[in-house]
Amino acid sequence: MTINKDKLEIRKKVSKNRPKFIRPESWRYKRLETTWRKPKGVDNHQRKQKSRGRPGLVKIGYGGPRISKGLHPSGYTDNLVHNLQELAKLDPKIDGVRLGHSVGTKKRKEILNIAIEKKFKVFNARVKQSAS
Repeated sequence: MTINKDKLEIRKKVSKNRPKFIRPESWRYKRLETTWRKPKGVDNHQRKQKSRGRPGLVKIGYGGPRISKGLHPSGYTDNLVHNLQELAKLDPKIDGVRLGHSVGTKKRKEILNIAIEKKFKVFNARVKQSAS
């Protein structure tokens, strides 16, 4: 069951109208990746929006709807957790858990066991639940 289904649908609908932003001149040179980079040249045609055939620039107006900001594709809110106190503040019905990068294996297992007990959605478990 997906929660916040209506918010995810609104986000999907808005993103259909958003153009695919690609790096300037990436279609011209094989060595350039297509991932977005802002054009910074003084005479850059795409930055100046001089010619019609150029792809658009990334602008603030292309952002997604405010109500769906911070939602994981599963519909849960994405929360970074480093310790048990941060986990205690969250609600398992609406909040998902992402364990912090700097959390070690021992603490990670503790947090993960409690998160599974309370039925949290864990996005990056990385450690299997032990029988201890």
